Amino acid sequence: MTDPVSVRRLVGPEVRPHLEDVARLRIKVFRDWPYLYDGDMGYEREYLGAYASSPRSVFVLVFDGDRVVGAATGIPLADDSAEVRRPFTERGIDPAGVFYFGESVLLREYRGRGVGHAFFDHREAHARELGGFAMTAFAAVDRDPDDPRRPEGHRDNDAFWSGRGYVRQPGMTMWLEWNEVGVGNVTHPLTFWLRALEPAP
Repeated sequence: MTDPVSVRRLVGPEVRPHLEDVARLRIKVFRDWPYLYDGDMGYEREYLGAYASSPRSVFVLVFDGDRVVGAATGIPLADDSAEVRRPFTERGIDPAGVFYFGESVLLREYRGRGVGHAFFDHREAHARELGGFAMTAFAAVDRDPDDPRRPEGHRDNDAFWSGRGYVRQPGMTMWLEWNEVGVGNVTHPLTFWLRALEPAP
């Protein structure tokens, strides 16, 4: 990464002064493929507020000067909703041992600078510092590769995630509703990726 871009790790309520910026960023970035999310600030405030209320959550924010241009979140899975925990309990995995990554969003013009690795490095480090977590996890939306809305030349993040040691878990899926651009409210499948959390070197 190059100046003036900087990365800051904030824990739980420390992020509150930046929540509106993160909400607007999520709406902007997730409007694109593959999420096609027609965002709503009311929902964003409630969603992000739940993360900020957890004293063990983490926000990794990217700043260009004072402007928030990227954000990633994480939270102990035990502190998240039942719909996120359910695929783990159904597979016999204790949520108490899982640290869950909510999302990574970054404005297009700041990509390709190593920010994606910084997002994972900071969240994995936070989980290690908290202690008691056997694995980290996130979920990604499943889209038909032949969906006509898929932009030409679009590259998925699968190779990047695999390179970070994450393994996709077919069949380990949760279902979330959101308003899709031009369609309306749709229930979407999101499949989990898992990685064992090694101790700090």
